[in-house]
Amino acid sequence: MTIENPTIVMIGIFACVFILIAALALALGLMGQSNKLIRKKLNKVKSRHGNGASLAKEQAKKNLFVKKEVSLFDRLIPKPDEMRKRLNKTGRKITFRKYILYSAAIGALVMFLAKILGGLTLMPALMIGLFAGLFLPHTYINIIIRRRLTKFTQQFPEAIDLIVRGLRAGLPVTESIGAVAREMQAPISTEFGMITDEIRLGKTMDEALWATAQRLDTPDFKFFVISLSVQQETGGNLAETLTNLTEILRGRTKLKLKIRAMISEGKASAYIIGSLPFLMCGLLSVMNYEYMSVMFTDPQGQIALIGAVIWMSIGIFILAKMINFEV
Repeated sequence: MTIENPTIVMIGIFACVFILIAALALALGLMGQSNKLIRKKLNKVKSRHGNGASLAKEQAKKNLFVKKEVSLFDRLIPKPDEMRKRLNKTGRKITFRKYILYSAAIGALVMFLAKILGGLTLMPALMIGLFAGLFLPHTYINIIIRRRLTKFTQQFPEAIDLIVRGLRAGLPVTESIGAVAREMQAPISTEFGMITDEIRLGKTMDEALWATAQRLDTPDFKFFVISLSVQQETGGNLAETLTNLTEILRGRTKLKLKIRAMISEGKASAYIIGSLPFLMCGLLSVMNYEYMSVMFTDPQGQIALIGAVIWMSIGIFILAKMINFEV
């Protein structure tokens, strides 16, 4: 049975893409409820101890003198500010314009290779190029952010210990933060150096710390900022508070490593199950290419392959979320 009407083929392809996007949006919405609750609690603490109303007024006054950049990409791409925040988390000079141009170039290159070298028709090649242009740059940025935040989290308890030693030696908090920027390596020296520079340029310590907390978006640093904010309002021994915080952060790190060891078997099973279809496809192509060539040359086979990749991607995404625990 052959499908001669190309409209039916296009409707099927777009239906698969719509189902994929809907499933990912639903999964992200369900998995992000806990992050939303944590963010709401942190905003309440910030408004209670950080003079949130006055800070908001000051920021509004500053925004009057700052011209916001609005380009063509800002009008075409949804949520450009969120994308800029993600790019800032990388710690590299990756602009929003450069990211969009690279994504378009990758999508066009993959579509060209799938059309010319792979022998696919226009619609499957276009869908593969669109998927590559959206998925590959996004994955690359996520890898950079994850590596940087992991390194920051590993260095952070040592940075707090350095601040504690400075406080016990009689230095103020700002000087102790500057010592972290001078003594330690990147990325933590870069972030604390930015805090020091912002304080020297006239920002309060609360403003500089909360700006960094929003940029990094890591719980460990938010605990640190909340500790400093509460101590400024209520007083107390800051060195002892930060020492207790260091113990908590090291305990969280140990618990994460323990959980990683416990779920290693599940990860190995997910890797094996996810790689089996690709291995079998490769083996069948080597043993009997004529039998498998129908999947690559026939339009119906190409649609079946695209659908299989979409559902495999959904399954791998769900497996990854099931074995990913937040501590």
